[in-house]
Amino acid sequence: MKCRRKLVYGKHSLISFSLISALLAPYSAMIATPPRNPDKTVNCEILVVGGGLSGVATAYEGLLAGRTVCLTEITDWLGGQISAQGTSALDERPTQRALKFYSRGYLELRDRIQRKYGKLNPGNCWVSDSCFLPRDAHTILTQMLKDAENKGKGKLQWFGNTVIKELDISSDGKIINSAIAIQHQPAKGALPLNTYPLSQTIEDAYTYGNSSRFTKTIIRFVPKANQQTSPNWYVVDASETGEIIGLADVPYRLGIDARSYLEPSASSSENDPFCPQGFTYTFAMEATKEAQPQTMPAYYPQYAPYFSYELQRLANFDLVFTYRRIWSPTKGQPTKFGGINFTASSPGDISMQNWTWGNDYRPGTAADNLIYTRQQLESTGQLQPGGWMGGLRTETLRKGEENALSYYYWLVAGTTDSQLGNGVKQPYPNHRLLTGLDSPMGTVSGLSKYPYMREGRRIIGRPSWGQASGFGIWEIDISRRDYNDEYYRKTLPADMYKQLRAALAGLEATSVISGQISPDKAMRRTRSTIFPDSIGIGHYAIDFHPCMTQSPPETPGNTERAGERRGAGQAYPFQIALRAMIPQKIDNLIVGGKSIGTSHIAAAAYRVHSFEWSAGAAAGTVAAFALKNAVAPYQLVDELPKPEPQLEALKRLLEQNGNPTAFPDTSIFNQNWEDWR
Repeated sequence: MKCRRKLVYGKHSLISFSLISALLAPYSAMIATPPRNPDKTVNCEILVVGGGLSGVATAYEGLLAGRTVCLTEITDWLGGQISAQGTSALDERPTQRALKFYSRGYLELRDRIQRKYGKLNPGNCWVSDSCFLPRDAHTILTQMLKDAENKGKGKLQWFGNTVIKELDISSDGKIINSAIAIQHQPAKGALPLNTYPLSQTIEDAYTYGNSSRFTKTIIRFVPKANQQTSPNWYVVDASETGEIIGLADVPYRLGIDARSYLEPSASSSENDPFCPQGFTYTFAMEATKEAQPQTMPAYYPQYAPYFSYELQRLANFDLVFTYRRIWSPTKGQPTKFGGINFTASSPGDISMQNWTWGNDYRPGTAADNLIYTRQQLESTGQLQPGGWMGGLRTETLRKGEENALSYYYWLVAGTTDSQLGNGVKQPYPNHRLLTGLDSPMGTVSGLSKYPYMREGRRIIGRPSWGQASGFGIWEIDISRRDYNDEYYRKTLPADMYKQLRAALAGLEATSVISGQISPDKAMRRTRSTIFPDSIGIGHYAIDFHPCMTQSPPETPGNTERAGERRGAGQAYPFQIALRAMIPQKIDNLIVGGKSIGTSHIAAAAYRVHSFEWSAGAAAGTVAAFALKNAVAPYQLVDELPKPEPQLEALKRLLEQNGNPTAFPDTSIFNQNWEDWR
């Protein structure tokens, strides 16, 4: 394997990784021990890493195109956000939903949910038009892929409980030749899968040797023998944290981007890789007729100082319970609180919890960040051959699990509120945490199998016209914010403010740069950036769950990182550029899901369900198109802004297949997007 060492983030002081490396040396030697020969070799045309919505969408389109698709996933459920991560409440915007302007696979998913329950919203939640049970999402998606396989004459090879351990990269660094994976199953006499929370099993899952819990199968993924094109297969990183881009060591960003004219609302003047958005272990709880015994976790006093309803207009238990209610067998009474209409809960209702000042866990320092930076990966040996362990801090996973279970106890028994003070929160003991392998989350603990990840590693695309240091999608490409605000005139240096106004001026940009028009007088572009290589769409608000200032996050009196919410707000309907899915260096790696080339602020909108599907549909179509036409994805965009005939053919194929690449009436002349709320 060829290792690359390209990025160093910021100037932040790190904890002593030399000490960590010394402590981990014996363990690192064990995990880096060369494995036995692979137990089996599997041929793929498209290897998809990550079985979330983006990975499923990639496989779906690949199968419809008749390709052999290998799909790996660390859990045993397909669906990511809507299954293994438990956030089975579709985040959608009203106009896009009303027009049903989505990728064909996402529309099919919505239709199958409706057919499954007889209605789209069996939970009668108020945050979405569709809230449902996570365990059912896996079943629905499994059938969708099976049907796509039959229809397209492709071949699906599904590998649940499987992680990628090593990549064999060509000597010139341009091609992933093969990948080594570890699949785990319960050892003889051991307890079933999902008995233990992720923090107790993740290191075992990435270790070659068998254990008291798991028996391992080592799998080598290679290109399909009869595929003659070059590249002769594609690897798609659809993981939740950008795991393959971390392992392959291609350039990427993590956390906050430095303030610039492209990212003017950034909360820092320099990069801060330790402050991505918070992650969440979701859980399901059921309303009961009688009060239930509630056992306080031993660690509850540590986390209790954090929990809050957050805002006075949200300080209502039933409002929070019904917010993401995923099952409601009886229709409750209409009610209202804080200007929000909803139906009251009834015994038998089941709610999924995903609350910012609740089960969100929001570390933001080098001492507790969840997703390791490149420096941290290198210092802990994870970039050495055989050293990859998933790139996450296990201790922070454990604390996220404890925080979530503590939040459940706060909901049913707590009487404090960190943001609103005492006297606001009352106990609500008529509820129970749903646990067990047959529970909505499918785990003994009742927690989601994997945390809901809002943000991971984000690639830096290849140099492109207008972005010589690497392509990316930035805040100003999508935000509706009025940058005439005094904050920007005072905070940004004069030259940076002028660049900002020019970038937003559209057809008047040249006049602003030349000084013919004052920056403050230039017209503001009132649409998102139109990308000539758009191959997908998305629409959602720029929605932040900021990291916390102090470590650990639950420190009494802790606050959110100052300025992080400044970038939050409404966004225009936006596009997914192909250049944002093509990493530097490696020609047969395509990036989907949340790890495409976006900035920290743009990523806060590029993360929801329909976007993930659209990005995955694009990735699957690009891979199949590249194989059929013997063209690498970067070759479709390397001559932009000159015409790219093969790019246009790809876009036509996407549109013909029912995968939109632009919203209706998108053009440089249409400035009217007020209805797209």
